[in-house]
Formats: sequence, C-alpha cells, structure tokens
Amino acid sequence: MSDDYYRIRRLPPYVFAEVNAMKAAARAEGKDIIDLGMGNPDGKPPEHVIEKLCEVAHSPTAHRYSASAGIKGLRKAKADYYQRRFGVELDPETEVCVTLGSKEGFANLAQAITAPGDVALTPNPSYPIHHFGFIIAGAAIRSIPAAPGPLFFEKLELAMRYTVPRPKVLVVGYPSNPTAYTADLAFYEQLVAFAKEAGLTIISDLAYSEIYFDGNPTPSLLQVEGAKDIAVEFTSLSKTYSMAGWRMGFAVGNAKMIGALKRVKSYLDYGAFTPIQAAAVAALNGPQDCVEANRQLYKARRDVMVEAFGRAGWDVPPPAASMFVWAPIPEPYRDMGSMAFAKRLITEAGVAVAPGIGFGEEGEGYVRLALVENEQRIRQAARGIKAMLDKG
Repeated sequence: MSDDYYRIRRLPPYVFAEVNAMKAAARAEGKDIIDLGMGNPDGKPPEHVIEKLCEVAHSPTAHRYSASAGIKGLRKAKADYYQRRFGVELDPETEVCVTLGSKEGFANLAQAITAPGDVALTPNPSYPIHHFGFIIAGAAIRSIPAAPGPLFFEKLELAMRYTVPRPKVLVVGYPSNPTAYTADLAFYEQLVAFAKEAGLTIISDLAYSEIYFDGNPTPSLLQVEGAKDIAVEFTSLSKTYSMAGWRMGFAVGNAKMIGALKRVKSYLDYGAFTPIQAAAVAALNGPQDCVEANRQLYKARRDVMVEAFGRAGWDVPPPAASMFVWAPIPEPYRDMGSMAFAKRLITEAGVAVAPGIGFGEEGEGYVRLALVENEQRIRQAARGIKAMLDKG
C-alpha cells in the first residue's frame, strides 16, 4: 500500500511533538517538569456551568444526536453576547455557527471556502491551524507580518500586487497566539477598507477576547461598519470559562461563509454533546464574575513571571492580553535556536516551553510561555532557569 498521501505530504511533523516527547520522558523518570508549553488552563468552569451539564445529561433525550450547527438556544446566547460585549447584531439563524472548538471550525471553514490553487494570506508567526487549515484544504499560503501597524499594510499591499493567483483570504488574530499582539478598532477599520477594495475575505481569530489586562478591552473586527459583508470571526469558551476540554467554539459573521461552514459540518459531525451545549448557554447567559476572576488570575501570573524571570536574568515583556508571554531567547543562547533552547530548558531547568519556530519561521529566536501554572510554580521555574543561566 502506498503511503504517499497528498495531504500528509503537505504536513511536516508537528514541531511541538519533539518537546512533548522529551517532557513525557523526563516525567517518566520521576523528574518534576513545570509545563509552560501548552495553553491548557489549570482551572475548572464555574459551578453553575458544571451543574447545568449534569442536569441536562440526566434527560433521556439528551443523548441523541445533536445539531451540527449548534442548538438554537446556544446560537442565540452567542448572538446576545456579541450584542452586549461589542454592540454587534447577529442573526442566530444565519450568522452564527457552533463549532467543536475554534480550531475545528477554522479548519472546516478553510475547506469550505478554498480549493487547491487558491492563496491565503496568514500571519507569521501564528497559531499553526491558521496556516495548516488552508494547506490541508489544498490551498497555498503567503506570509504577512503578525504585528499590526504600517509594515503590516505595506506587506499586505505587496502580497496582493505580486501573488499569482491573487489571494482570496486574509487571516488575522488579535490578541495573538503566540505573540500576544493586540489591535485597536482603528486598525480594523483600515483592514476592512483594504479588504473590500482588494476583494479579500477576512477570517478573524478572537479566541482570547476576554483575557486582556490593564483595563483595555479588546475589540471585535465585526464592530467595523460593513465588516460582516466580508468577514467571519471565531471565538471560544476554552480560556474564558476554563472549558478547553469541552471543545466549544463559534463562528459568526458573513451569512454566506457561515452557510458554507454549516454545509461542510453537516457532512462531518452531529455537533457537540447536547448537555455541553446547554452548559455553554449557562456560561454565556449566567453570572460573568468568573470571567473577571480568570482575567485577574492570568494578570497576576503575568506579573509574577515578568518579575521572577527578570530577577533570574531573563527579561520577558509583559503581554497586554492573552494567556501567553512571547519571550526572546536570552542572548547567550540565541544562536542555538528556539528548538534547542526549549530542549535545554527541559533538561537543565526542568521547564517546558513552546519553541517559537513551531509558529512559523518568523517565530525563530523566541519561545512561548503559557500562564498555566500557579504563582508558586512560576517562581520555581524562575529558580530553575536562574540556575541554568548562572551555569552558562
């Protein structure tokens, strides 16, 4: 049997698998590894959300197939959230689709709207599915800068002018994973105007919309007048409500693209388990003090990491949003690259991180640190890093 599968040929080995294997091996030997690599929340959802899950799970009818686009009450709850948070009106029937996490939704939308030979513009560095969702669909990608600003638009203009065939889709994601870059409404206004002029479709990843610090709420691309004409936005309950394993995400925006996503999903899945969707309604419609609590939790961890790592000899910049710190490799280790540095952190400091190269070639020279350990463990990580840096 031939193993020369078309799509598998286009997927390199997952960069993070090598670091994960080293981490697992070290733990199997009894070593204490502080894991700052994966953005995996260490908390649990609010009690009323868990209680709703259990309540609905007791219903005999709850265990049937669900709806691939999401139950009606959940689509309405998401539309209500956008109205409260951003002042954006959405039609729950045509402009909202529930997904099995934003990652699944993104990949299925890429399948729905692109074909082999199409070109998508994706930020570099960026979350891997932003690139590989299109690659799996058979499309080609061209990189643009991840940071919003003048250079972003300069490169975007060049990409539109010189790429053949002309790009069809543009991906943005703020607050960004992994860089924690943020964008303001003025940037989105310029972006929507550019995309309309250029005939581009925009996909916005807003998974970290509620994890912002220092009193600066993150905007939605859909707040721009006319954005729904050309854009779809993805959000998730994973980090906001500590529901990562529940796989609950949403795509909202342009009705034609949402319709295409729903059609693809109708062939692939029957939607999330109905009790999970009912619990997601409780999360969106219920008390929101848990959201502020999570925001303050990540802010406190950010502050401890910046302070403790700085005292250890590794200056890391404080992110304005997200649950990640995008940290340049310390100067004495910069030439070895992010993968080798990540491996050295595991073996010599007992700390696991995500190498920047895993997010694209422009991520080289950095590592991503996730704020998923408590403050005591972050300080412990700093002590291990200090010992490694002192040893040289």
